[in-house]
Amino acid sequence: MDIYVVRPGDTVGGIAAYYGIDVSQIIFDNQLVYPYALAVGQALFIRGGVRMPDRSVFVSGYAYPFISMWVLEQTLPYLTYLPIFSYGFTSDGQLIPSQVDDMPLIVTAKQFGTEPVLVLTPFGTDGQFNNLLINSVVNNPQYTENLIQNLLFLMDEKGYQGLDIDFEYILANDRDAFTAFVERVSEAMRENGYHTSVALAPKTSAVQRGLLYEGKDYPAIGAAADSVLLMTYEWGYTYGPPMAVAPINQVRRVVEYAVTEIPREKIDLGIPNYGYDWPLPFERGVTEANTINNIQAIQIALREGAEIMFDEVAQSPYFRYTNMADGIVHEVWFEDVRSLQAKFDLIKEFDLRGCGYWQIMQWFRANWLLLSENFWINK
Repeated sequence: MDIYVVRPGDTVGGIAAYYGIDVSQIIFDNQLVYPYALAVGQALFIRGGVRMPDRSVFVSGYAYPFISMWVLEQTLPYLTYLPIFSYGFTSDGQLIPSQVDDMPLIVTAKQFGTEPVLVLTPFGTDGQFNNLLINSVVNNPQYTENLIQNLLFLMDEKGYQGLDIDFEYILANDRDAFTAFVERVSEAMRENGYHTSVALAPKTSAVQRGLLYEGKDYPAIGAAADSVLLMTYEWGYTYGPPMAVAPINQVRRVVEYAVTEIPREKIDLGIPNYGYDWPLPFERGVTEANTINNIQAIQIALREGAEIMFDEVAQSPYFRYTNMADGIVHEVWFEDVRSLQAKFDLIKEFDLRGCGYWQIMQWFRANWLLLSENFWINK
């Protein structure tokens, strides 16, 4: 395996000749679009030889029930778990199902030897995380038991094999109650043959302030759950200033803290499968980035004649372009095989359990090929 960064004058044919491989392989692996033009600075995955990973990992990838079945079937061979997003709940512990049928995903996952996982989220009627729902359930033992029994019944009925607790914006005063909730739910799941994972905001210290962080007790949750997912993405986000979505220097800080509080064999590293396109100048409260996938980012660079740059600190690709229609300057940050390799190297360096993708709705073949060159996938 190699990663080739496109230089001025390069062609797919020339690169294929250099490596002694077929042109069609580069086109296929990197999802190049006819007439197969290349952007200067674009990173290409070059497959060659026999892969020799030195360890295995657990891999999860979140999906909404409306995912393209073609994309799902392409991705499932690389996944240990398929967390399906998501089920909500009422203030007294009744489950609220997704409006889209999840059974096709459950059935298809099992056909590929991938375990379907029920994702539980405290979404209010507005579709946003609601910490009052969390407050109600975690502080009332009867409501907690209601939720557990409803989960167990539905998981048995539908064939789910695990539970993922994705609670965000937990009130600081609910920290211990949430920990007790995770302990009770995990215990009940294990007694019935299920595993439990918990999504954790990306903390860098035990005393980190902020609504995202104060309600999550890393060591206590790490002890209670079977695994945790570090949500190491969204530094660059829809309403924030342009920057890398998952800058490796920031991701590293989270991992360095996490391994001091949680057994590393329980930790999965969060990886984003998307990028953002920001109009400039950025104005907080006004500017809104457009979410794009990683293949779209390359197509934008080609269309606009932009050279793709690489931030060595963040280990992330980016570029700027000026929209010819309105004269607005844009800044784009996304993931490529270089930024992904940096994350895989971090998993190896800290001997983490594996990784989890948010999310797998868009197919990025080079990512999965690169992953399989680095690791064996636990099934």
